[in-house]
Amino acid sequence: MKSFLLTRLLPALMLAVAVGGVAMAQPGSGGPGPGTPDPDPTAVPLDGGASLLLASGVAYGIKHLRNRRKKS
Repeated sequence: MKSFLLTRLLPALMLAVAVGGVAMAQPGSGGPGPGTPDPDPTAVPLDGGASLLLASGVAYGIKHLRNRRKKS
């Protein structure tokens, strides 16, 4: 239990506190104000995050398949 606290929980808590102090809401950028509809409601910002998530899923699947082949 002690090693779990020192290796996983404590670093995660420290990272959350450090990032929480830096991440603050930014003021509006001159876009549509409150109560005005979004000009393009279907626009979704798909950038590096989605591709990283997809790549990590593929890597995990390949690792899982390789481990399964080693066992049999």
